[in-house]
This record gives sequence, C-alpha cells and structure tokens, in this order.
Amino acid sequence: MNNSRVKSIWVVVLMMMSLASCKLPAIMEKQANPTYPTAYTNGSSDSTNSGQISWKVFFQDSNLVSLIDTALKNNQELNITLWEIQMAQNEVMARKGEYLPFLNYRAGAGVDKPARYTEQGALEATTEIEPGKEFPDPLPDFMGGVYATWEVDIWHKLRNARKSAYMEYLSSMDGRNFMITNLIAEIANSYYELLALDNQLQILQQNIQIQNNALKIVRLQKEATRVNELAVRRFEAQVYKTQSMQFDIHQQIIETENRINFLVGRYPQPVTRLQNAFNLLTPDGISVGIPAQMLTNRPDIRQAEKLMQAAKLDVSVAKANFYPSLDLSAGLGLRAFNPSYLTSMPESMLYSLAGDVAGPLINRNAIKAMYMNANAHQIQSVFDYERTVLNAYIEVVNQMAKIGNLEKSYDLRSKQVDALNQSVSISNDLFKSARADYMEVLMTQRDALESRFELVETRKEQMNAMVNIYRALGGGWQ
Repeated sequence: MNNSRVKSIWVVVLMMMSLASCKLPAIMEKQANPTYPTAYTNGSSDSTNSGQISWKVFFQDSNLVSLIDTALKNNQELNITLWEIQMAQNEVMARKGEYLPFLNYRAGAGVDKPARYTEQGALEATTEIEPGKEFPDPLPDFMGGVYATWEVDIWHKLRNARKSAYMEYLSSMDGRNFMITNLIAEIANSYYELLALDNQLQILQQNIQIQNNALKIVRLQKEATRVNELAVRRFEAQVYKTQSMQFDIHQQIIETENRINFLVGRYPQPVTRLQNAFNLLTPDGISVGIPAQMLTNRPDIRQAEKLMQAAKLDVSVAKANFYPSLDLSAGLGLRAFNPSYLTSMPESMLYSLAGDVAGPLINRNAIKAMYMNANAHQIQSVFDYERTVLNAYIEVVNQMAKIGNLEKSYDLRSKQVDALNQSVSISNDLFKSARADYMEVLMTQRDALESRFELVETRKEQMNAMVNIYRALGGGWQ
C-alpha cells in the first residue's frame, strides 16, 4: 500500500472522528458552594472539638462501653454494610481490569468434511500436500494459541470509570462510619433511657409507700369520725393508680432492654447496669470547635463529597462515549490437520494483528440521554452535599441551644421538686390537724410525683443532648 492511500485512509478516519465528536449536548455543571460560617451561632472560635474524642473515652460507664463494643462486632446491619463495602471494592477491581489488555488462551480440535461438488471440496480434491498425498477426507483440525484484545483508553473513559468506582468505594467506607456513629448514639440514648426508667420506678415505689402511710392516717381519722368514707376511697384510688403505673414502667423497661439487645445483635436478656446509676449522671462539658472541622469529622459529609466527585467523573465517562474508540487485537498460535504437524515451524504457525476504530455517527440519542443524565446526577450530588453540610451545621446549633436550655430548666425543676416535697410534708401535717382538706393532700402528692418524673426526664434529655451533639460533631467512628 503506497503512502497516498495510507494518507487517504487517515483523512477519512479523522473526518469520522471529528463528525462523531461535534455538537455535544449543552449541559450546566454545578460547583459546590465553598463558603460556610466561620463559627457556630453563640459559639466560640476555639478549635477544641469533642467530636474528635474516641467513644471509649467520651463514655465513662463501663457497662455502656461494653454494649457499644459488642454492637460494633455483632450488629447485623453494620455487618451487611461491611459486605456492601466488599462489593464496592470488587467493582473497583473490575473497572481497573477494563483498561488493561485482555490475554486469553484457546485450544480446540474438530473435523470438517466439505461436500465434494462444492468449490472448497473440489479444491481439496485436486490439491496435494506432498507428491502423491491428498487432503485427508474428512479433514481434522487441531489448534492452540493465545490472543489479546485491548481497548486503548484514548479519552480516559475507562480510567475515569475506575476512579469513579474508587470514589464510590471510599464513600461506602464513610457510609459505614456514619452508621457506626448513629449506632453508638442510639445505644447510648437507649441506655440512658433505661437508667431513667429505673429511677422513675424507684420514685414510684417511694411514692407508693408515702401514699400507703397517708391512707392509714385517713382510715384512722375516719374511725375517729374526722373524715368521711369519700376521703378513704379517694386515697385508695390514688394508691391503686400509682401501683398500676409500675407495670407501665416495667413494660417500657423490657422494650428498651430489647431495643438495646437488637442493636447489640443478641436475643432478649437483661441489660447489665448499676443500681442508682442515674443519680450519678452529670452532663459533661462539650467543645464544638469550628464548623470547618465538620468537613473532616462527619462521615456523612465525607461520603457526600466523594459521591459528588464520583458523579463528576461519571460525566467525563459519559462524554467520552461520543468519541471513537480504538480497539487492538492480536493472536498467535499453531494449527494443523495432524497433531504431529503442530511442531513444524513456521508452516503450522498462525498470527494476526488488527486495529479497529469505531464511534457513533448517526442516531446518538441513547448516548445523549446517558450524558445528560450523568450531568443531572452531578448537579444532584452537589445539592446533596450542600444539604448535608447545612443539616450538620443546624444539628450542632440546635443541640448547643438545647444543652443550654435544658441546664436552666433542670435547675428550676430541681427547685420545684424541693418545694413540692416540702409541700407534701406540710399538707400531711395540716391534714392531721384538720387544717387542710384531703383533696389538697392528694393534689400535692400528685404534683410532687409529676415534678420528680419531669426532673428525671429533663436529666435524661440532657444526657441525650450530650450524645446527640457528640454525634452531630462527627464523633464515634474514630
């Protein structure tokens, strides 16, 4: 082939490539907003961040630490996620292999007998291999060799696909870390709820004792004709009501224990905890640091960032589909109709080498749709990233405000409990001396019980807020 014909072929190829790559659909890429607040609302600019503390240090209760440690090993949902990560890693391996040459081997044997009165049959009948030797009839065929194929990654389509798969793999790792953070927070919140229920049950039992003592006094006063039967029945009804509340709390304790057992990955059993442990709980001080630290601390932000990068690479992959691809193929082997001839070189040797350029020319709607969908997904991923960052910031600010408000509320409720406890003693004394009505005693006892329950609930909310802001700061997965 002369040089002019070679040049003509390359001109045709270049024209086809230019036609294939022209008039790409117009798209609108979006970049993430790089600005965010430099400090939290009503927060300091100190970079000390409690979210960077290990959960084994953050939680001091050894029973709670043991529960979390068991959950990280046995939780079914977390283990399912681990295998999803393995599948993502396998996808990276598969994408990496796509842009490397494929080398395969092939061996085979067969027999072929063409019809005598055909072109091939007539040729074989008149052809001699050696003087006096014709083609065997039928004709055996033995072959063996290797062949290779390779798509030359001119436009980095395959490399970008591998990078995208790798970013998705890394995002799955961050997704697992985010699940760990939420799992730890859920176990801790359930554990503190369990301690609060234990404390409420103790309060009920103490209150039942107080009410039984009051009931005895009312019965004695009835015998002395100082009160009527109505007062006795009202006191009895109050005692029965308080006693029935115990079973509601027992049921809540069972359900809370089994919620923890499910998270830990075990069948129902009592959850080990110290008696009166709730009275020893005090919320620790939390340092929130600065908002920029969330970008590295919170796994969900890291996950959204990597998915955004993967979506951007997918746009490049979809764009490369408009351009022609170059495929190379080669083969080398041995072939003969008699196995003894396979070692005869070079007569039994066969080889091939070919190149193929192919690209879309007409009716590219499917490729356009994939390209535009990839672009739309890229824009979605940016919005998702910005939404995740915004949500994280708001979560921290909300929990900061909640911690401050609960602290003030707890102080006032403590004073309310002290006042009502004194009121119970005063109302009992006044009732004994006939200077207070029995309804005042009942109402005072009911208010005192409710205030103690509310105080316990406030303390539990304080502990939950401490756990939630630790989670909001990205703590727990380190």
